[in-house]
Amino acid sequence: MSYSEIEYEVRDGIATITMNRPERLNAYTYVMRGEMIDAFERIDADDDVRVAVVTGAGRAFCAGADLEGGGDTFNREKRTEMFGADLLEDGTPRDGGGTVALRIAQCLKPVIGAINGAAVGVGITVTLPMDIRLASDKARFGFVFARRGIVAEAASSWFLPRVVGIQQAMEWVTTGRVFDAEEARAGGLVLRTHAPDDLLPAAYALAREIADNTSAISIAAIRRLMWSGLSATTPWDAHVADSRLMAALGQSADAAEGVTSFLEKRAAEFPMRVSTDLPAEVPDWPLR
Repeated sequence: MSYSEIEYEVRDGIATITMNRPERLNAYTYVMRGEMIDAFERIDADDDVRVAVVTGAGRAFCAGADLEGGGDTFNREKRTEMFGADLLEDGTPRDGGGTVALRIAQCLKPVIGAINGAAVGVGITVTLPMDIRLASDKARFGFVFARRGIVAEAASSWFLPRVVGIQQAMEWVTTGRVFDAEEARAGGLVLRTHAPDDLLPAAYALAREIADNTSAISIAAIRRLMWSGLSATTPWDAHVADSRLMAALGQSADAAEGVTSFLEKRAAEFPMRVSTDLPAEVPDWPLR
């Protein structure tokens, strides 16, 4: 598939998705929504992809929803293209940003956000299910929804308090103010900040460490265990899920190779593939 509003590239086991509307600060559209979902489908289907990096073209990461529609931008009767095609059980169209966020959450490969500039509205909420967020020290952030008369979307009422805690989440969302990269780092929204020219190299170095040293099956299982564990009722639920996967993977070819390569003091060559060898015990998450 060729894309018009994102760029997609795979190199040396790392897929890069670049939101590519620099003239509009990569503002989110329905077309971008579909292209990003398709890109993550490709990422999961391609065993050569070990890690995904998401960034923006030009000086912004994503400036939020494209407001070209004026006051009717979020009116589902007049701007149906801003919403997802699937209906909820009550017949309400799904929020479009949430369809992307949930597809990222479902991904079997780790996802690194490289936030190179302004990340506002859906431009920041869509990053919440990414596993690690790195940012340019020039980036700016804003959960501006209350200042636009709408609500924080993209399942952020689930993700944001789990990422930064309820108190910090409420401060950012209720004020709707724009804040800088250092505040985002201090609040736990991003892991580290980097000089603009160092951001993508740092993201790729992190992706390279994952891709070169780990089992793809282990990473898929760990990612699902970690995220699903955030809503486990008790540690016992997590213990059961862990135990099932330890039993399934402990006798696998990747486990044998991981131990043997360590004992032989050589780099591991893990033979298992996500497309064909993913154990049934890996949680199906997020559940609908």
